[in-house]
Amino acid sequence: MELVAFDLDGTLLNRQQRLSEYTLETLRRMEAAGIYYTVATGRTHLAAKPCLIGHEFPNVQIFKNGVEWWDPSQQSYRYKNLLQLEHITNMLQSFEEHKVTPFIFCLEEDGLQRVYHAPLQGQLCDHIANELGNHDKMSLHPLEAMSAQARITNISAMGRPEHVQNIVNDSQDHEHLTAYSGGGIYNPDAYWLDIHHSNACKGSALMELKAELGATHLTVFGDGDNDLSMFAMADECFATDNGNPEVKASADKVIGHHDEDGVARFLRQRYDL
Repeated sequence: MELVAFDLDGTLLNRQQRLSEYTLETLRRMEAAGIYYTVATGRTHLAAKPCLIGHEFPNVQIFKNGVEWWDPSQQSYRYKNLLQLEHITNMLQSFEEHKVTPFIFCLEEDGLQRVYHAPLQGQLCDHIANELGNHDKMSLHPLEAMSAQARITNISAMGRPEHVQNIVNDSQDHEHLTAYSGGGIYNPDAYWLDIHHSNACKGSALMELKAELGATHLTVFGDGDNDLSMFAMADECFATDNGNPEVKASADKVIGHHDEDGVARFLRQRYDL
């Protein structure tokens, strides 16, 4: 059995952050052929849902770089490697210093997700707040309302490249944290940032899923630095043409551009779909 895993932004999604009609048809053909495929993304499940309209991914999915798992057959989540407030206090000071608003994702006992944030600074932060505020299973709250016992999945943010890079640099002083960043896909001046526990990554999550399924082969597709862990552990790895240089250098092969159905066109040839 083969397990196939796709990154989303810059890989399976197009420039409009959607699955193209060509990609949707390709996924339907994969499902009909009995190929086990899933997503492994830095997005949360709720943030990914609007991007995946048109196709119900039938299998267990990996979100937040391995922190959050979603099982559609059971309609249930699994969470791994959560953080506590004490783990991120110093990083919050870095966000304040570099004038980037952090959005801290937390799990509540009632199963809902709450996001706590510092005062919004700029249009990029407004964009995130508006997007998060549209989810009926998620609510936004001021940072000072966060409990000292909060169970934290991750910190997300968006800012100018130089500000984001400064925070990434500061995160390297904390062995228990991993920070990923990237940008330029949708807006050249907007770089995203994600910080979570260093024990979580796409690679280890997919290897665990591979073992659960009894799969014998793992094939992955990606474009960014948070895909390198799954590239290192996979049996085969493919980078999209728009991927960053390190990812492309680590791939077994570079395939087409994400905005030109590069992954879907490769899949049709590989699996004779």
